[in-house]
Amino acid sequence: MPVIAQLLTAALLVCLSFAARAEKLRIVTEPWAPYVYEENGQPRGLDYETTAIVFQRLGIEVQWQFLPWKRCLAMLDQGLADGALDIFHSNERDATLLYPSEPLSQVEFVMFYANARPHPFNTLEDLRGLTIGTSPGYLYSQDFRESTLFTREPAPTHEANFGKLARGRIDLLITDRRVGQTLLDSLNLRDQISESPTVISRESQFLAVRRNAGMDLLVQRFGAELKRFKREPAYAQLSARYGAAPAKDQTLVPAQAREEKTVEQQESSAQ
Repeated sequence: MPVIAQLLTAALLVCLSFAARAEKLRIVTEPWAPYVYEENGQPRGLDYETTAIVFQRLGIEVQWQFLPWKRCLAMLDQGLADGALDIFHSNERDATLLYPSEPLSQVEFVMFYANARPHPFNTLEDLRGLTIGTSPGYLYSQDFRESTLFTREPAPTHEANFGKLARGRIDLLITDRRVGQTLLDSLNLRDQISESPTVISRESQFLAVRRNAGMDLLVQRFGAELKRFKREPAYAQLSARYGAAPAKDQTLVPAQAREEKTVEQQESSAQ
């Protein structure tokens, strides 16, 4: 039997296996607009809708659960969830998680600052002595998370982080550019908080599933169908609905390469 036919047959058996057990694939995620969020009780977002379309084409029913990110990771570790949406790849998770070859989206971590208290920077050295708001359970770039130059202070939600920044309880906060811009509008903070142009790191977001029987074949099919869908006009329309690509900017220059002002740092980090 040709390899393609074998993969199709195996993927079909995975789908039938879920149906036979009257089970849905259990996917957990954290609200992360505009990629995935809830609106009037209904899931929305670029990555959610893309994933839902791909699973529909594969004949897989999904049970979605929105939780704080640390809880999502705990459910994966405990086997209470089959997969997570919008997770970064990390070598440490390869032993327990499977990732498709095709990512769902790209994120750019940047800093946001209060207009009344700007803190311009080009390197991590420029953040010395500051307090940076972070999100619990998120794994940022290695340089950022291991630096002793500044303090990292987690907040329970992204909204809480922006509230702390507006009230002067932190000096800066780090989050994805598009997520931050979405929150500035939803929290009516656009006149108080701005985005720094320096990109701390860039990462790909994936749907990842636990290493269970048959999941490797499901991941292969998911990646292939996702890649196919992203070439269709429907995906272009979906992407446009959730905002255009970010504008060009400067990228963080590591302290050890400070003199190389044009070097673009591509770091390995995981959510």
